[in-house]
Amino acid sequence: MVRRAFKYRFYPTDEQAAELSRTFGCVRLVYNKALLDRTRAWYGGQRRISYVQSSAALTQWKKTEELSFLAEVSCVPLQQALRHLQTAFANFFAKRAKYPRFKSKKKSRASAEYTRSAFKWRDGKLTLAKMADPLDIRWSRPLPEGTVPTTVTVSRNAAGRWFVSLLCEDRIAPAPATSAVVGIDAGITSLVALSTGEKITNPGHERRDRARLARAQRELSRKVKGSANREKARRRVARVHARIVDRRRDFLHKLSTRLVRENQTVVIEDLTVRNLLKNGKLARAISDAAWTELRSMLEYKCAWYGRELVVIDRFFPSSKMCGNCGVVREKLPLNVREWTCDCGTTHDRDVNAARNILAAGLAASACGDGVRPQREPSRTGRSSVKQEAQRATAGIPCL
Repeated sequence: MVRRAFKYRFYPTDEQAAELSRTFGCVRLVYNKALLDRTRAWYGGQRRISYVQSSAALTQWKKTEELSFLAEVSCVPLQQALRHLQTAFANFFAKRAKYPRFKSKKKSRASAEYTRSAFKWRDGKLTLAKMADPLDIRWSRPLPEGTVPTTVTVSRNAAGRWFVSLLCEDRIAPAPATSAVVGIDAGITSLVALSTGEKITNPGHERRDRARLARAQRELSRKVKGSANREKARRRVARVHARIVDRRRDFLHKLSTRLVRENQTVVIEDLTVRNLLKNGKLARAISDAAWTELRSMLEYKCAWYGRELVVIDRFFPSSKMCGNCGVVREKLPLNVREWTCDCGTTHDRDVNAARNILAAGLAASACGDGVRPQREPSRTGRSSVKQEAQRATAGIPCL
């Protein structure tokens, strides 16, 4: 059994939209106020405030004249906001995340989370607390048969679209076993190159809508701040961004699902996208490629369908190494897309890298360890990078 979130778009009535907007504002206020209290307590007297203390403080806030409006919305989303803050601090103290930040009315996503006590699920209709009528949801796909949502998250994006996410328990059948394996080399011109020799062209969704986005941003810059026309222009910009994100995510879902279903083992590189984005000339194209999102999809889909995902070390010289003889070139500029090794083999840069990634991943999977070239020279006098690469691919036929 796995927990899956099913996200749908819905269209609220005016009353429902007003109630949800009030709830969003109260959730943001409670989160920010609790974060401020925790920050002041720590920097003022080295005191830590727990979730229980924050929850007790929320009860007192509702009794004050200034914050009495907090009692007008459902209490569950407010309590969930405190739980999310507690999780954020736990991640911070465990050094898994940075210090929690305040939620912004303009930049943060407007959302509210409801647990089982704050919504009613009956005959396939969802009714939230403080509402008389069920939400008008567009059921683009059915929920698992016989399941009941455990958590409901309502959100509104910058383009003004409303979404509801239903967290359910689902049983996913493993995909039929296959002997196929594939190595994947991520790129920009080709989004991915496969060890089979196939190249999947990068759709470049942001590049295709760049003129439309620039035009919408120019119109936004001309509007008076705080005016209704500026808000309309801002939503037009947000709709262009939403179109880009939706198309990119749809393409990545289809690609990752195909790769997982067709192959028993998938091998990828451990790329540090954050560092790659420091390249001013390629940052925009790298962001549009969304390599991190593709990896995330491959990770959870492999876990769902019983596949193996192998991640090789980021320092493995997949592009510089000859897949035929194992020799590693000292330099290989990005503008060189094809190169010929001293052994006479001509390589396509991306396909050769994908095949080397596959070979290294299979070797790492077999011996149960990662593949990482050593930095210092060895006693043999040869480059340790070449030795490590040759050991990783020893005994594996060239693909």
